[in-house]
Amino acid sequence: MHIGKYRIATGESQLPKSARMRISLKIAVVSMLALAAAGCENTTQTQQGDTARPPAAPQIEQPAVAAFASAPQVNMRWDANGGSDAWTQATLAALDRHGVQIMDRVPSDISAYCPGYAERGPSGRRAFWAGLLSALAKHESTYNPQAKGGGGKWLGLMQISPATWKGYGCSGGMLNGADNMACAVKIMSRQVSRDNAVARAGGNWRGVARDWAPMRSSAKRADIAAWTSQQSYCQSPA
Repeated sequence: MHIGKYRIATGESQLPKSARMRISLKIAVVSMLALAAAGCENTTQTQQGDTARPPAAPQIEQPAVAAFASAPQVNMRWDANGGSDAWTQATLAALDRHGVQIMDRVPSDISAYCPGYAERGPSGRRAFWAGLLSALAKHESTYNPQAKGGGGKWLGLMQISPATWKGYGCSGGMLNGADNMACAVKIMSRQVSRDNAVARAGGNWRGVARDWAPMRSSAKRADIAAWTSQQSYCQSPA
């Protein structure tokens, strides 16, 4: 290699020490400049690559669909009332959470309310219990979620007392229709499960009739039973 008038041999150098130091310094500078140029080139290529291939758009996760959204339509007695869709959804969702026991059993007096119940699977049985509560709400509050009975002793669609609400650990607002129905499911599920009856067993008021007076009235009970019995989910499967 030649730099200026000096010659660097592959063997031991014959140049003065000062000359060798100057040449070494020049070599170091040239090397540093070469490395810097290479780094700039890589950076430019990376930037060009980024421009040519923009980052992929983030995937937007679709919201989960509630379990009841895929279930078949369930006829409810309050269907003609505004806002009742939320009540239906809350009732069905609460039955999924708290109604497993009652849907596993066949109450002793079920034939009076749902002749085909024993032959139905979980979805048909769930539909019956939701429909029963919708029919009962007609007599409890005439579908008024703001109803206050007994001077405020019983509140909401299902006329639940504050003490009962607290005792069952219900949450939300008592005058919110959806919250009130979710609480009613918890109450019904416990009472029907322990009595294995919708309303009456052994000559005594049991099941739903323990908490809701309309089920102890022969006329109102007959009206509720007539409505639930004619629903498709209470017919024997074809």
